[in-house]
Parts: sequence; structure tokens; C-alpha cells
Amino acid sequence: MSEWLIDIIITVLKILVVEITLLTAVAYTVYAERRVSAFTQNRIGPNRVGYKGLLQPLADAIKLILKEDIVPAKANKFVHSLAPAISMFVALSTFAVIPFGDKILIAGREIKLQIADVNIGILYILALLSLGVYGITLSGWSSNNKYSLLGGLRASAQMISYELSMGLAVLGVILINGSLQLDTIVENQYGWKWNIILQPIGFIIFLVASFAETNRTPFDLPEAEQELVGGYHTEYSSMKFALFFLAEYASVVVSSAVIATLYLGGWQVPYLQTLGLPDILVSILQVLAFVLKVVFMVFVFIWVRWTIPRFRYDQLMNLGWKVMLPLAIANLVITALVLTFYKLNL
Repeated sequence: MSEWLIDIIITVLKILVVEITLLTAVAYTVYAERRVSAFTQNRIGPNRVGYKGLLQPLADAIKLILKEDIVPAKANKFVHSLAPAISMFVALSTFAVIPFGDKILIAGREIKLQIADVNIGILYILALLSLGVYGITLSGWSSNNKYSLLGGLRASAQMISYELSMGLAVLGVILINGSLQLDTIVENQYGWKWNIILQPIGFIIFLVASFAETNRTPFDLPEAEQELVGGYHTEYSSMKFALFFLAEYASVVVSSAVIATLYLGGWQVPYLQTLGLPDILVSILQVLAFVLKVVFMVFVFIWVRWTIPRFRYDQLMNLGWKVMLPLAIANLVITALVLTFYKLNL
């Protein structure tokens, strides 16, 4: 079998493994949120379907598939159907450049644990995060509903407000590592040189901006049930609603993976390579370390949702433009000055 065909097969297998794992993780993130919220509010939570409610995501999926798909009479039917697909596609595609491990040796062939090793990985992620809001905005416009339209407009304004701060926070990481390639950034965090230690302000800015980008509480103004009924997905039902629901949780998982990669060392376990363990065991432990970091960040997303109340819209804008943007600029300037001073003294 030719080398290029083997490479294609390996890539397809990696895509299948990653996407199936991601979809399963998304389903159980919904379950985890319901259990954590129940614990926070001193309730029981889902516990009927399967052992301790573990089959609840399957029951929810069956229920949504069987529900009637209702489209408003005056809606733009094509765009109305396209919008949730855009949101889901963007959420699933972002994971393509995230390294979930180093390398693994199988049958004498070294396989990189990353679907696409591109040298502009960070730009790819930022570009797709920007595209995600199109699904929400188009859904709000195409529904021909004033509440949906307001939700879509809010999502657009929110994205513009926080995308700037997120990009500037990432620039600090790029300056330190001198690369846009995600696997290089992870490799440079060997030991305890994690970017959360080198860029603590950048980490906080990126984390807060991630809450805003994923439309999670306290930044869930595009939905805001008390004001906009359900916001951009008011006129959605059945699997179209399910796609929006899944896209939100997929964005949470992917954002957690990006945070783990950029700031928490990615798959790095401090000094694991110095313990003299077999290579296959090292590779497995690195993947498990990455998974644990992602799970921890997903828990943070859930924890914040059930702890902090929603901002008013003016508070959301003030935080984005008057607090986070100046902080992000200051962080970038200080990082650049420190690096310049350090290189001049070498």
C-alpha cells in the first residue's frame, strides 16, 4: 500500500475517533451540567434513565428526533435550516488543529496525535470562532421574529466586543512562543513553563472572552429567557433546536480544549519524559492529562453558569470595552517590553 494512501487512512481514522469522542463528550457535558446544577441547588437531577441517569442524553436525543419540526410561515426556510448547521459545523471543525497528545508509535509508524498540524493553528481557531456567530445571527434574522432578531444582534455585538480582547490575549502567548503552531506552543510549555504562569492576565482575559464567545452565563444575553423568550432559537424545534443545543456544548468543550492547549500545558505532564516509562505508556498518560484538563475547564464553565447571575447589557459592554480591552492591550505591551528587555540582556 502506498504511503499517501496510508496517510489518508490514518487521517480519516483520527477524524472519526476525534469527532465520535467529541460528540459523546458533548452529550455527557449536558448530563454533567444537569447533575452539577442539581447539586448546586440541592436537588437530585436526572436519575431515572439508566444507572444514575447516565442514559438521559440518549433519551433526550430520541425525544428531540421524534418532535415535530415547526418552521414559521413567513420565515426564510433555507436560511432557517442552514443556521443551526453552520453553528454545529464550526464547533466541530475547530478541534481539527488541537493536539490532544504528542506522538504514538503503532506498527513501527509514528503517528502524530493531531488531525491537522498547520503552522497557523491559532489563526484557524480565531477565524472559526468568528464564524460561529453567523449561525446565531442568521437564525435570528431568518425566523422573522423580533425576539429572535434581537438575540442575533446581541450575539453579533457581543462577539465584536470580546473577540478583540481574546485576540490580544492570544498575542501574548504568540510573542512568548514565537509561533502560531499549536503543537510548538504545547512543546514550549515543558515542565512548569505553562502559559497560565507566564501570562496570568492573558489567561483570565481569554477565559472571560470564552464565556462571552460561547454565549454562556453570565454572558447569555442572546437567549435571555426573561427578556427575549429564548432569543435566537425561539422559533426552533426538533433536531434544529437540538443542533443549536449541541453546538453550544460543543463550543464549551472545544473552548476548554483551546484553553488547556494555550495556557495549561496541553498534553504536557511536568517531567513525565524523565521517569523512564515506556513510550506507549507516556503517550497514553499525555492523552489522559489533556482529557483531565479539558474536563476541569468544562466543570469551570458549568460552575460559573450556576454561580454568577447574568449581566445587564450595559454591564456586558462596559466590561468588554472599558475593562478587558485596556487590560489586554496593557498585557500585550508589558509582555513585549519584558521580552525585548530579556533579549537585550542575553
